[in-house]
Amino acid sequence: MTAERIVIAGGGAAGFFAAIACAEARPGNQILVLERSSQFLSKVRISGGGRCNVTHTALDSRTFSSRYPRGERTLLAAFHRFSPEETAAWFQTHGVPLKVEQDGRVFPITDSSGTVIDCLIGQARSAGVQLLAGRGLEKAIRHSRGGGFDLTVADGTNLSCDRLLLATGGARSSGGPRIAEALGHTIEPPVPSLFSLHVPAPWLQSLPGVSVDEVELTVPGTKLRERGALLITHHGVSGPAVLRLSAWGARALAEMRYRFALRINWLPTRDEAAVTAELRQRRETQPKRHVATDPIAPMPGRLWEQLVRSAGISAETIWTTLTRSQLLGLVRQTMHCELPVDGKSLNKDEFVTCGGVRLQEVNFKTMESRLVPHLYFAGELLDIDGITGGFNFQSAWTTGWIAGHAMADSEPATLA
Repeated sequence: MTAERIVIAGGGAAGFFAAIACAEARPGNQILVLERSSQFLSKVRISGGGRCNVTHTALDSRTFSSRYPRGERTLLAAFHRFSPEETAAWFQTHGVPLKVEQDGRVFPITDSSGTVIDCLIGQARSAGVQLLAGRGLEKAIRHSRGGGFDLTVADGTNLSCDRLLLATGGARSSGGPRIAEALGHTIEPPVPSLFSLHVPAPWLQSLPGVSVDEVELTVPGTKLRERGALLITHHGVSGPAVLRLSAWGARALAEMRYRFALRINWLPTRDEAAVTAELRQRRETQPKRHVATDPIAPMPGRLWEQLVRSAGISAETIWTTLTRSQLLGLVRQTMHCELPVDGKSLNKDEFVTCGGVRLQEVNFKTMESRLVPHLYFAGELLDIDGITGGFNFQSAWTTGWIAGHAMADSEPATLA
């Protein structure tokens, strides 16, 4: 089989995994990774607070794929080709021992993303992959004859290749979407996903660091609804429930320009009648206790105190003097608390987008374009995004692995 030159645009998780898979499957090929920035795998470095949440475990394929607001059905078959279990096996056999945390997230046992980076760079180099930093792809034109491409690199270099993989990442990378579009692909408009919410309510901002194990979030006028843990920040709210809401609501919230009403049920495991009955009982059984210092379990005391105040009840009010209207107002504030949102923030330093190359235009058995022969895609450049917890990396590993083997004309071997 004639050796080919394969160029991979993007030195992130998907690009590296594709390069390694391709090089190991067909060593005779010349494989080049072009990275626009001066550093490879920069997103891997900052992910998981610098620990690198490699994947997620303990979920069947269908449940796993349901963690993707965009790409769920498409990824289901892809995960049968290269699964989270196979990802874990790959890292274990390549010198990165892993551990599974209680919530199913998988990290290197070193708790350092550097371990993952060293592994990927080391494997790529040992497989003969050429790594070119500061050499982003600027332009790709199909050969007038044959199935390859003429490329222009950021430093002015021109080169040709037989196959091209675009794995340039999401919205912050204009190069990949622009090149894909120039080659005939449709780009779904990119918007942020997985972000915290700004809430200007002073009483809420007085509670930074307070967390609640389970709340229910809704956005009136939409079908958005999420349950889970919530963290109050200096600027508003974050935590798993907020991040999931932002992921599934990425497009709807962008259309609202991140200005909308957020409704919070602080006690979602209780119904309104039960909460009302409990408050009425307190007027009978502990009439002299101050309302503000007598929270309903498991409500954090500081949060309860602020909810009492925001319901218009003074700190001096005791249960026996609580009026019926005040009691019902406190129930509403506890179970239907409505807060204004006036913006968003990144989830730590991570940045995930929805949008990208339209999925119907890609063959997920090979990750090859259905429109342009010998053009492939992997990672976040595709209109795929997952919730927090290792799901975005898993889609990068899976799509990169499939693309790498397809470019080598090799069927992937099973590791798990």
